[in-house]
Amino acid sequence: MSLNVLICDDSSFARKQMARALPKEWEVTVHFAGDGLEGVEAIRDGKGDVVFLDLTMPNMDGYGVLETIRRDDLPAMVIVVSGDIQPDAQERVKNLGAMAFIKKPIDAEKARAVLTEYGIMTGV
Repeated sequence: MSLNVLICDDSSFARKQMARALPKEWEVTVHFAGDGLEGVEAIRDGKGDVVFLDLTMPNMDGYGVLETIRRDDLPAMVIVVSGDIQPDAQERVKNLGAMAFIKKPIDAEKARAVLTEYGIMTGV
């Protein structure tokens, strides 16, 4: 069964880099959002079983996305991928329901490790 993976980042370079970091053998359909509002809409449309979420974006930031997911009880496993590595940012996203926090830039090894650690990618 293929999962829907949403990469939500305002940088097209970062979106492409994240997509390239996903394990090649992982059977997923990848979707993209350029800001938080597009991200929430995609999650509502069922395109975000797993969400790789940036924090700093226009229209709605990553914190707003996490707050909306929590408030509206949307089905999404969120992994924050951000350059903002301040301890308070990491604590805040965990408190808002993010599964993990990965520092940008992400590579294939980091992506595989977090996906395996949280049981998102199994049997691959």
